[in-house]
Amino acid sequence: MANILLVGNGAREHVMVEAILRSKENPHLFSYMKANNPGIAQFSEKIKLGSYSDLKAIVDFAQENKIDFAVIGPEDPLNNGVVDALAGSGIPTVGPTKSLARLETSKSFTRNLVDKYNIPGNPQFKVFTSFAGVESFLNDLEGIVLKPDGLTGGKGVLVQGDHFATKQEALNLCKQILADSSSLIVEEKFDGEEFSLQCLCDGKTVVATPLVQDHKRRFEGDKGPNTGGMGSYSMPDHSLPFLKPQDMQEGLEITRQVAAALLKETGSPYKGVMYGGFIATRNGTKLLEYNARFGDPEAMNILPLLETDFVEVCFHITEGTLDKLKIEFKQKATVCKYVVPKGYGLPADHPDAASSKAKIEVDNVGKARLYYSSVDKKEDGLYLSSSRAIGIVGIADTLDAARLIAEEGVKAVKGPVAYREDIGTDALIQKRIDHMKKIRGI
Repeated sequence: MANILLVGNGAREHVMVEAILRSKENPHLFSYMKANNPGIAQFSEKIKLGSYSDLKAIVDFAQENKIDFAVIGPEDPLNNGVVDALAGSGIPTVGPTKSLARLETSKSFTRNLVDKYNIPGNPQFKVFTSFAGVESFLNDLEGIVLKPDGLTGGKGVLVQGDHFATKQEALNLCKQILADSSSLIVEEKFDGEEFSLQCLCDGKTVVATPLVQDHKRRFEGDKGPNTGGMGSYSMPDHSLPFLKPQDMQEGLEITRQVAAALLKETGSPYKGVMYGGFIATRNGTKLLEYNARFGDPEAMNILPLLETDFVEVCFHITEGTLDKLKIEFKQKATVCKYVVPKGYGLPADHPDAASSKAKIEVDNVGKARLYYSSVDKKEDGLYLSSSRAIGIVGIADTLDAARLIAEEGVKAVKGPVAYREDIGTDALIQKRIDHMKKIRGI
């Protein structure tokens, strides 16, 4: 009977709690959170609230409760070195060390690593620490992508055609990024369709989980600003309707090569989740970026489908023995829709911006599953924050049935909230299928 520490307080961690507690090992769960998530607190034997940068508080909490191993949810504790601190106290962790977490926390590190070890998938790119040479490189590219080098909560990437139009606008944005960030990455823009491939890794063995497609844009039809993710879907066959089997295989092979390169580069095995954001193009699968943890919302698509004991999976990751375990997922479709404040992603002076502190009520979500994200539980009920509030997930034999379950669940949340109705719809998916057919010349 294991004592398990979970670090994190979002919907991703709420679904991780659910997966942990399904274990036949009957684990005891202890949770360290920066804000009180009622869904996590409800199932924890003990919780502690504190900063993810307070490594001593996290280690002390782990030691006090005789933790056998820890699981890290979000990127901030990884970036702060919580895995290193726990390892120093003899506590194994599902999550990479601070150095290995550069896979996510430093976009330049990852691009340079892929380039150094001749791993396929990189765009044409350059890293700049000053404005010198930026304009010349921009002129070499047909389409432009700009990235600050660091954590941006999924909202920092700027794409020509979506966030800016002209080269002059790109130049102005480059100056702005370099004023706010230590370095800037300029990349060629790929034409294709994105997909999320979350892989479990013990440093040597890399195991794929079902493919998911996330929807970053705030409004219907993929309009508006980027967000942390408005929702996502997965298919019963664990692929996506617009992909060929080769697209996924190429993404998996890139991740396997990156895991091997990380071991060579740092001398340490990567133990945790390697979440590759990929794009299928006319010229094969290309790498957009890596996250060093499960996606939010993508964790809500795959963990409810996991048939293998999640505690056993975590143990094998920490022991470096994933090759000894058969990891299986249910052949079901999932649709996740995020309920957000109406003002989410909008300017502070927008009339709906005040919705971020409003009270909400949650009725019966029916067959859907509910995962709390950024909500504030007070004595008189639940209140919104400025971020995503609740993930609602439908699971069924078909995508359409899963979408309808999620849709009904979303309607049970009352208050000044919004969501994207089009996620998982035939029309939006057909748009992606048609796009890929055009790109492939089919």
